[in-house]
Amino acid sequence: MEQPAAVVLVERLPAAEGPAGAQACLNLPLAADQRTSLRGHRRSACGRDLVLQLPRAAALQPGEWLRSADGSVLVRVEAAAEPVMEVRSGDPLALLQAAYHLGNRHVAMELHADRLLLLQDSVLADLLRQRGLQVSLHTLPFQPEAGAYEGSGPQHSHHHHH
Repeated sequence: MEQPAAVVLVERLPAAEGPAGAQACLNLPLAADQRTSLRGHRRSACGRDLVLQLPRAAALQPGEWLRSADGSVLVRVEAAAEPVMEVRSGDPLALLQAAYHLGNRHVAMELHADRLLLLQDSVLADLLRQRGLQVSLHTLPFQPEAGAYEGSGPQHSHHHHH
């Protein structure tokens, strides 16, 4: 049996402009760093071959829709589950200080009132534990904050291993 041709995705639509009712569509789970690349081959959740040929812009956002050149296929962007560290503290100031120090290292973080999420890194985990923070490992969708010089999504992240 022949594989269907790759779906070429050329247009971005806001989450609010997705399909009405029960129209069939595909899901595209992407890790945070994959959402910054708007060109290239990807696979949908069900294994369909997709080719991104999107205009240069900010990173893709979970919930956003991508449309094929002929308009017949819609693909919903999702945050893929990734290996993350959840950082918590009973002391809000300690958590704020941790966010400050991680930010100085350009670590991509998802910020919450009661916790931080960042990609797993054993060196950072040790440093955070030494500061008295609780660190637990999980596999969860990761949606880091956009940096100060970035558009509406995570464009740049790199890790420093000291």
